[in-house]
Amino acid sequence: MVKVKICGITNLEDALNAVEAGCDGLGFVFYRKSPRYISPGKAGSIIKNLPSSVMKIGVFVNAQEKTIKKIAEFCNLDLLQFHGNESPEFCARFKTCKIIKVFRIENKVDLEDIKRYKVFAYLFDTFSKSSIGGTGRKFNWKRLKSKLPVINKPIFLSGGLNRNNVLEAIRLVSPDWVDVSSSLEIKPGIKDRVKVKKFIETAKNGG
Repeated sequence: MVKVKICGITNLEDALNAVEAGCDGLGFVFYRKSPRYISPGKAGSIIKNLPSSVMKIGVFVNAQEKTIKKIAEFCNLDLLQFHGNESPEFCARFKTCKIIKVFRIENKVDLEDIKRYKVFAYLFDTFSKSSIGGTGRKFNWKRLKSKLPVINKPIFLSGGLNRNNVLEAIRLVSPDWVDVSSSLEIKPGIKDRVKVKKFIETAKNGG
């Protein structure tokens, strides 16, 4: 069964609602330019109230190595998601951390570039010039499907997912995780409890 990550968590109520609805992971965005930015202090206080079974994932964009490691330890993060232009060499510096490297897809999937990253997992999102993530737009999943047989790592699929298209995405790509944020929001950083519940039910049980 596919796992569900609810990203852009900014408050305890949304976090607990997502956990109650059956999510497998929660994403905390430590990128100040994001409308879903959360401070390490606030994220840490939320994470203390979450069950150990739920993965706590920190999202970073071209951050300094020292900053990332400090936040990861302070917040007790399980996974680090690198959403910027981090190099394979940079990712390799995190010997004791599990890294998810994000690739934003525009017209093609550059398999050779992807395979240079010796990380725990890959996340595929929609490319946008104006936004790093949370665009609410999907990319052509068929372009990714043809490349997957040679990618022997966990796959996170993001970009424009919602209750109406998540089953098609799962059928085409067969990701290990689906990652959703903006389609479940009342406004950036504030989740709609009903939409979260229905999305998770659909992704895991077909609705």
